[in-house]
Amino acid sequence: MDNFEKSVALFKEGKFQEALDQINGIIKNNNTNTEHVFFRARVYSRLGEFQSSLDDFDFLISHEPYNPTYISDRAVVLHLLKRNEEAMSEFDRAINLEPGNPYRYSSRAYFKDRIGDLKGSIEDYEKAIELDPEDAVAYNNKGLVEEKLGYSQKSKSSFEKADDLVGYTPLQKNGKEGTKKPTLEDEINPKPQSNKAENPKKGTFGEYLEIVSKVFTDKNTQKEFFRFLGAKFKF
Repeated sequence: MDNFEKSVALFKEGKFQEALDQINGIIKNNNTNTEHVFFRARVYSRLGEFQSSLDDFDFLISHEPYNPTYISDRAVVLHLLKRNEEAMSEFDRAINLEPGNPYRYSSRAYFKDRIGDLKGSIEDYEKAIELDPEDAVAYNNKGLVEEKLGYSQKSKSSFEKADDLVGYTPLQKNGKEGTKKPTLEDEINPKPQSNKAENPKKGTFGEYLEIVSKVFTDKNTQKEFFRFLGAKFKF
């Protein structure tokens, strides 16, 4: 295992400071490797060092100004710095560069939900679903937003469609669990909730997008992730 792999392994174990120390040592010897800087930007974000993360994304975009992944992730950091107008501009730019990628719309949809633009969020989730009709996560999240707006029938329909896409059977009325397959708990590691009435799981926007970015590139991962969400796992 080389030094970079060690840093990644530490990150996956939740040892973010140790991962940062490791990657800083690597970058000190070679500060032009964009893969290393990109990884460090995400480590900084997990540590709450958002300005340092933004500095790294600025460096990356100075080298690759039309990279939609760098732009979208930079938008997340801007949001965490409460610079929402700039964040929106970057989410828009990522979509303009990659209009056929449903993940770009889902990322902006989740951001719009967080800033209170619920109808705009639904529009983006619908666009993501238009591009990928089997996108269970987008259906699920659209249902959560519809629920906030009081659209009970639409919300129910979205949840049912998401469940149907992944073959997930929610808890039955008698309290017994429906059919559930193994989850990604070992990788993602939070505790799943048994039903929607329980307190929602809290997490950061960055953590959510980091996980979901994997979901949108791997259909099997998407299904496992959705099963792990269980009954409308809220972030």
